[in-house]
Amino acid sequence: MNHDFKAWILRAGAAGFTAGCRVLQQDVPRLGDLVEVQSSVTLFGLIYDVTIQDDPMVRQLVLADVLEPELILDQRENRLVPIELHILSVGYRLDGSGEIVQGLPPQPPTSLEALRVCNEIELRAFTGSLAYLQWVLSTPQVPADELLAAHLVRAAAVRAPEARTLFLLRVGRELARLLNADLVRLERLLKRIKPREAPA
Repeated sequence: MNHDFKAWILRAGAAGFTAGCRVLQQDVPRLGDLVEVQSSVTLFGLIYDVTIQDDPMVRQLVLADVLEPELILDQRENRLVPIELHILSVGYRLDGSGEIVQGLPPQPPTSLEALRVCNEIELRAFTGSLAYLQWVLSTPQVPADELLAAHLVRAAAVRAPEARTLFLLRVGRELARLLNADLVRLERLLKRIKPREAPA
């Protein structure tokens, strides 16, 4: 992930927030990335959707018979509407102790606060506890299974091979506990996070 990536909060609520960034940035965050916002407390969230809104110029351009590459590039570089990153709040860091609390933060971020993607150390630290899985699974406005599959595969990948196996076993046990009444959903999710075997 490119750590030069820049995005800013557009709007926020108790359960999540939306950030905006320019189109032409390397490594725009993906579904399942853990992000951080420095607000009154440090907030953590998971990206559950990335959308590109249209604008009046785009509406006019798509009616043209042929789109010149220069027009497309100019529109992407100078467009008036940002990419929107939709983020589910999953935790925050306590001032002083630095302890990470998984759950809704005491208050949302404010407009134009900077958002950044967490690095591998921060991702490992946050996923040391799995208390947030229940919140994600029970949130109706997000594609919870797809979100968790992408996120957990990434969280496993930043661990050493031995630790990765232990992490996925722990995740599997926690998902089995949370989804014991929905075995079809559980099986589908476990298949998504199962390590892929290397080709022979």
